[in-house]
Amino acid sequence: MKKAIIVLILFGVIAAGAGWVLSAPTRMSDTQASALKSGDPEKGELVFWAGGCASCHAAKGAEGDALLELGGGLRLETPFGTFVAPNISASEADGIGAWSLIDFANAMTHGTSPDGQNLYPSFPYTSYARMSGEDLGDLYAFLKTVPAVSGKAADHELGFPFNIRRGLGLWKRMFLDPDPVVASPVGAPEVDPALWARGRYLVEGPGHCGECHTPRDFAGGLILGSWLGGAPAPTGEGRIPDITPVEGGFGSWSAADIAYYLESGFTPDYDSVGGEMVHVQENMARLPASDREAIAAYLKAIPAVDPANN
Repeated sequence: MKKAIIVLILFGVIAAGAGWVLSAPTRMSDTQASALKSGDPEKGELVFWAGGCASCHAAKGAEGDALLELGGGLRLETPFGTFVAPNISASEADGIGAWSLIDFANAMTHGTSPDGQNLYPSFPYTSYARMSGEDLGDLYAFLKTVPAVSGKAADHELGFPFNIRRGLGLWKRMFLDPDPVVASPVGAPEVDPALWARGRYLVEGPGHCGECHTPRDFAGGLILGSWLGGAPAPTGEGRIPDITPVEGGFGSWSAADIAYYLESGFTPDYDSVGGEMVHVQENMARLPASDREAIAAYLKAIPAVDPANN
């Protein structure tokens, strides 16, 4: 009996040690970090709008120049607790003004803070992990130009066990993957491969469309088999629509319809954009027309998701 207890204790110690190692925050390799360069803030502004940064980090209802006052504070109510968007302004004391480019890139692609803490995936680094080093450098350069906003945002409001950040390291090992979700165009042999690839980059990377339009499992990870197939709203109110080329739904829109919707906010049925999509559409309208066309090309050439699977 004593031997059995000792064996169980040893297994417990080994398991705890393995869990501690596997849950450690990760960072870019030295090779990846050395290749980073602070880029062009003008290009970075386009990345900023593609990434929808103002939608979470500017004040609710902000317009015009106020969209660049990134003091945070937006509350996102979820089944795991309430997440609060942080200050990402150029303030060195309260924002990210003191972060180095490597600090910024580690947060964006690995969900790791400068002080070595795992970040919560309410910050969509699982999508940003697919961003290029060039775009990261450009975005970093742009964020250096926005106003410094004083005041830290409130802390997240999370209960046990979700308040244990270390455990997120295990979550990231399961769900943080920089590889593309859709490997190649589906069902549209006439699509321009370069245009489609640009659309994939924007949708799967900085645009982080899957974070809302894809259902999640019990652990909060995206169910990639139902990629962009619609999902319950993160707030628990309503449903985010299926934007795959499913028959009888979004699939009836042409690529031109999608591109025009992203530019103007008007659907093919002369309805207008509503809800949280208003912010997304306004951001997409700031991008070059070629990028909206690329997004449309991508969405027309991905696997359709059977509504019955959601």
